[in-house]
Amino acid sequence: MGQSPLGGDAGSVLPVREFLLVALVTAVLTFLLTGLIRLLAIRLGAVAYPRQRDVHVVPIPRMGGVAMYLGVCGGMLLAHQLPVLRRAFDFSWDPYAILIGGGILVLIGMVDDRFELDSLTKFAGQTTCAGILVLFGIQWVVLWVPWGGDSDTGGSVLILDQNQGGLLAILLAVTLINAMNFVDGLDGLAAGIGLIAAAATCAFSLHLLDESKGDVNNYPPALIAATLAGACLGFLPHNFQPARIFMGDSGSMLIGLMAAAASTSVSGRANPSLWGATESIAVFSPLFIVAAVLFVPLLDLLMAVVRRTRRGESPFSADKMHLHHRMLAVGHSQRRAVLLIYLWAGVLAFGAVAFTIFDVFFVTWGLVIAVVIAAAASFLPSVRSSR
Repeated sequence: MGQSPLGGDAGSVLPVREFLLVALVTAVLTFLLTGLIRLLAIRLGAVAYPRQRDVHVVPIPRMGGVAMYLGVCGGMLLAHQLPVLRRAFDFSWDPYAILIGGGILVLIGMVDDRFELDSLTKFAGQTTCAGILVLFGIQWVVLWVPWGGDSDTGGSVLILDQNQGGLLAILLAVTLINAMNFVDGLDGLAAGIGLIAAAATCAFSLHLLDESKGDVNNYPPALIAATLAGACLGFLPHNFQPARIFMGDSGSMLIGLMAAAASTSVSGRANPSLWGATESIAVFSPLFIVAAVLFVPLLDLLMAVVRRTRRGESPFSADKMHLHHRMLAVGHSQRRAVLLIYLWAGVLAFGAVAFTIFDVFFVTWGLVIAVVIAAAASFLPSVRSSR
């Protein structure tokens, strides 16, 4: 008799232990390499000196994204040697797309961390790397919308052609890259949100892997998310307040690219026919999770673009009115502001995943309670100050 699917042996449908091992190895490698990259950043002069809009008050080296990328490479190499996880490489080009596209994006980020590239040059590099994902096949194939269709799916499924699917994938990737770049303003914030987003995406991918009885299409997104989670986890001890190193654009853009790739790989290929008529929330969950896991940085990005455009400025110009800055203004400390944003991101991300796995009634009530607690914790300082 083979082990239960939760056991993760070579014949199981759900190799949880293998994915955990890859994530752990990625985390350890990232943690160990970050110290070396810190010394390299200081030697190269890739140091963030305090500016008016910054929260830190002393010069701090950046380029931590290089250590994260090297950790991802190590995790991918280990996965390639494991018989079960090698399916992600044998039946898909997705991991290779991450290694190549992510590597180029990290190089662009390294140059920016040292010499401060202009926004147009960075945007061109981001679009190019997003295009590399599409060239390797990471794009939307199907898109579920909550209208039309029949009672079996609770909506209708749109079949996208190659151009439509590619453009949608590029748009999502560039959006998430900039969202993570914008939210990277407090010690540990981007790494923590990246960890939460990757863990939620990995959990959903493993659920689909279990439901589909081992469909190989669900291995790549789970692997991408697992290595991203490991890289963020390994970098976080160096970056949590007080930070000894920043991830820089090389790290924040890598998180956005990998999050977009994992989300597109799992959601763009999901088959809504796997779900019953009474589980219409599960049919919607792929797109819902894409939005939920990165709700905070996407909201911050949208607010920043609107705010700067109304002032007649470039959407990429910097200011000190991001969500994390507003939380500091309310009265939260740096650590508490970061932890609260973690809480909101976790509630939204894992709440979305829970809808696809557990009873909707209990998940709804649990989510309501969690939102009330998060809201109370967020606004408590302002209530106290008004008394």
